[in-house]
Amino acid sequence: MAASGGAARPGAEVVQLNVGGKRFSTSRQTLTWISDSFFSSLLSGRISPLKDETGAIFIDRDPTVFAPILNFLRTKELDPRGVSISLLLHEAQFYGITPLVRRLQLREELDRSSCGSVLFNGYLPPPVLPAKRRNRHSVAGPQIAARLPATTDRAPVRRSNTMPPNLGNAGLLGRLLEDRTLAAASEPGAVRIVCGHHNWIAVAYAQFLVCYRMKETSGWQQVFSSPRLDWVIERVALNAKVLGGALGDHDKMVAVASCSEIILWALQADGNGSEIGVFHLGVPVEALFFVGNQLIATSHTGKIGVWNAVTKHWQIQDVVPINSYDAAGTFLLLGCNNGSIYYVDVQKFPLRMKDNDLLVTELYRDPTEDAVTALSVYLTPKTSDSGNWIEIAYGTSSGVVRVIVQHPETVGSGPQLFQTFTVHRSPVTKIMLSEKHLISVCADNNHVRTWTVTRFRGMISTQPGSTPLASFKILSLDDLDSPASCGTGTDIGPFGERDEQQVFIQRVVPDACQVFVRLSSTGKRICEVRSVDAAAITAFTVHECEGSSRIGSRPRRYLFTGHANGSVQMWDLTTAMEMLGKPPEAGGLTEEELLRQLDQCDLALTGPPGPPRTPNTSLRSPGPSQVDTPTPSPPLPKHRGEPLGVPPQPRYRGAEGGPSLFRGSPRRGQFCGALPGTGPTPRPPREPRPPPFWGEKQNPPPPTSTSTPQFRTPAYGSQDCAPSPRACPCPPCNR
Repeated sequence: MAASGGAARPGAEVVQLNVGGKRFSTSRQTLTWISDSFFSSLLSGRISPLKDETGAIFIDRDPTVFAPILNFLRTKELDPRGVSISLLLHEAQFYGITPLVRRLQLREELDRSSCGSVLFNGYLPPPVLPAKRRNRHSVAGPQIAARLPATTDRAPVRRSNTMPPNLGNAGLLGRLLEDRTLAAASEPGAVRIVCGHHNWIAVAYAQFLVCYRMKETSGWQQVFSSPRLDWVIERVALNAKVLGGALGDHDKMVAVASCSEIILWALQADGNGSEIGVFHLGVPVEALFFVGNQLIATSHTGKIGVWNAVTKHWQIQDVVPINSYDAAGTFLLLGCNNGSIYYVDVQKFPLRMKDNDLLVTELYRDPTEDAVTALSVYLTPKTSDSGNWIEIAYGTSSGVVRVIVQHPETVGSGPQLFQTFTVHRSPVTKIMLSEKHLISVCADNNHVRTWTVTRFRGMISTQPGSTPLASFKILSLDDLDSPASCGTGTDIGPFGERDEQQVFIQRVVPDACQVFVRLSSTGKRICEVRSVDAAAITAFTVHECEGSSRIGSRPRRYLFTGHANGSVQMWDLTTAMEMLGKPPEAGGLTEEELLRQLDQCDLALTGPPGPPRTPNTSLRSPGPSQVDTPTPSPPLPKHRGEPLGVPPQPRYRGAEGGPSLFRGSPRRGQFCGALPGTGPTPRPPREPRPPPFWGEKQNPPPPTSTSTPQFRTPAYGSQDCAPSPRACPCPPCNR
């Protein structure tokens, strides 16, 4: 029995706290009713306290966030008081306030689901690691069958399209490139590059490639997996629609490149694939793409490689150092270091008769002869097969943006300068001329400037001319130790057809599990995409897939995200564009309503159905033997307003895998959140006894058995011990 008179009852002493310079006064009982909390360990001596000059216990945390936490310890009710829920959750986890942590986590889980949002469209699991590739000769012809020596120096090339590479330190940088390749090969499970063409996508991992095809009835199916290569893939090109070529109408092609080596495969619709050949450019490949049936490889050093699907001929041409490129129709345009723009008609595949070289023609030269660092070609609807009307926008190393136009009446004299913009002070890295907008990006943290384009009958017009529209930045940070393919796999864009709204994809930090989709014209955010399994996003692309064969069906635009655990997730951007500007309809509880409802119950941690979802970088998920066995959790605090001496009431478990709701009595004898007859018969509630005095010694509550395993949170400063039906023998626990 408690002592009468003025004697202090045990646990009723006043504790003075100094949290971040602000003083709080409370009782020991308020701070220690959660046995495994930070305060219980602090006041029991497991954690050495630090006291200020007045003897108050000093805690170096934010006092503003501590105030609602202390109020919860006093009343078991949560009043955020304007504090962010995420910040409050972080502090509650630090202090070990388990009931508050579960309540706040449930609040956050209402906004996130393992099934994604309305934009989530599909999930492709990590593939199986394929067998290693056999070295064999190319089938494309004897001119490319000879392999280069294995000791060939690999001169590194900057991944930026702004300036030509500095080859003076080729030895040192070459070693750095080799170290980067070895480091990248140690993580084979992460997706490096995702690219698409028609209803096909190619997903590149460190040393192999997987192709998927979408069918109207069965969805996305894996149709091809390349053998495991000896080097790390840095570039990927996919052509899923080869019409009228030597390979047949139903053949597809996919190519990968690393440094100077290129491997090309032919794919059939049934999933079979065969290696066409191995090609060598002689210098590092900086761009790999298809123009029609032709495979094009370019390098900053000034080399072009073209593989013709008709003649099966691999041709290499030396030109001026290349800084940028673009393709429109059958035209390939090259922006070079000397300020000139060259073009090649790859469909005709012209060769000079005297030396059998590619016919590369100079189209335009910049007035100041600045390096052409970005290039965009727009073919108007009235353009004929001979290319009589062409609009070209390009950016230079000095930050100048120019627009040139090839009129039908000026075919003999070449393109004419149309407009000039001097708004950038850094080299232009990207440029896009579309039907309605002109978009340029410079090297200053992806600074974007946009203009509206006025057209008359489809052709660009000077009345009233291009007018400024927006200025914003797409901040995207890359890891310094990331492989060369990461620059390709995380390109910000813009993505989309030139006659539609284009978008930027923004991934702020390298290990982020979310990206932001923004309009390329204004920078307005369209949506936020967060991975459904919390895995880091390592690559992404936007691709438009053909619609159904049904009448009225239209192509749909998708965002494909590759992840560190090897999976690929798909998101419907067409739906996101349609929802843009529409206010969200309130259907569930608000944050205040939910927290008010949760004040009526306590939450217990129950095991989710199936193995836990943990991000990993391997291709295979861990087996059941690798999953830790859950341990029982300590008894939870009782219903608010109930004295501490009252024995616990029966616990009623909700739906399988969800949080359990602990109430003082069952509602009509049934389980909360479960259908009648679907769960075990609940035990009748015990009769509560009168509340004892605060100083009365209480017997520990009997253990409650439940069919769902619970997780025990280790106490601060104590050793974690194995679960046992008997009392724990270790001295720190004293249970």
